[in-house]
Amino acid sequence: MKSCENRISPASKYYAYSPSLTAQQMFFYPLYTGRFIYESGYSLRRDRYDSFLLMYVINGRLTLEFENVSRQAAAGSFVFIDCYQPHAYSSESGWEGLWCHFDGPSARAYYHTIVSHLGCVFSLPDPQPVIDRLTAILQAFQDGGTIREPLLSKYLTDILTVFLLHSPDRPHSCGSMAEEIITYINEHFAEDIPVSRLARMAGLSQYHFIRTFKKETGYTPHEYLVNTRISTARYLLKNSRLSIKDICFHTGFSCESVFCSAFKKHMGVPPAQYRAQSGE
Repeated sequence: MKSCENRISPASKYYAYSPSLTAQQMFFYPLYTGRFIYESGYSLRRDRYDSFLLMYVINGRLTLEFENVSRQAAAGSFVFIDCYQPHAYSSESGWEGLWCHFDGPSARAYYHTIVSHLGCVFSLPDPQPVIDRLTAILQAFQDGGTIREPLLSKYLTDILTVFLLHSPDRPHSCGSMAEEIITYINEHFAEDIPVSRLARMAGLSQYHFIRTFKKETGYTPHEYLVNTRISTARYLLKNSRLSIKDICFHTGFSCESVFCSAFKKHMGVPPAQYRAQSGE
C-alpha cells in the first residue's frame, strides 16, 4: 500500500497484518512492515503504538527521541524501540528506512535483553543477514501469496538471535560474562569451584559478581553450580549403574550425606528413591 503520511515519498510502500490467534499465542508476528523514503522535515511523535519497532537506516540520518534521550541514527544503524512508550523521530535532511513493527509473547523479554547490551540505536559488523530477513518479511506481503506465520516468526527470531549473539567491543558485558562463567561451570562442575575464583575470572568484586550473575541468569553462582550437579546426578541415576557414592563424587559433592541432602532438597526424594522410581 502507498502511504498517505505527509513527507513520505510516493515511492514508499507498507503492509498491515492482523495475526491469527495462534500466532498471537505462539509466535513473533509482524503488524506493519514497509520501506519508506522519509523526506526532509519529516517528524512523528506518538505516546503509544502497541508494538516493538525495528528499523534499518539505509541512507540519511534521523533523530530519535526515546526515554528522555535524543539519539542520532545514521546510515547503517538499527533502531530498536518499545513503542508502548512515548517516542518520536524526525529528520531535517530525510532518510530511507526498512522497518517492521512486531510483537509476540516473548518480544518484551528479547527486547530488554538486546537493548541492555546494544542500546536502542546500534550497528553490526555485518548487517546483511538482518537486512535479508527484514526484506523477506516485506517480500512475503508484497508477493501477495499465502502468509505463512511460522516462517515470518522464524525470520523475526533469526533477527533477534543475530542481535543476541553480537557482543559490543567492550570488556565483559553482562551477557558475555555470564555465558563465559556458565561455560566454565558446565566444564568443571565436578571440581571445587569457589565463588572467589569465578569473580576473578569475571574481573569483578565477589559482591558485584554475584549480583550481576543473578541478574543475568536468575540464580546465584552457587545455586547454578548446585543445579548443574543435581541435573547431572539425575541423569546418572536414570542412565547408569554407578553407585550413589560414586555419583556423589562424579558430580562434585564433598560427601555422600551432603549429596543426599542436596538432592532431596531439590527433588523431594533421596537419590535411592529417585532411582527406584525411574525403574533402575
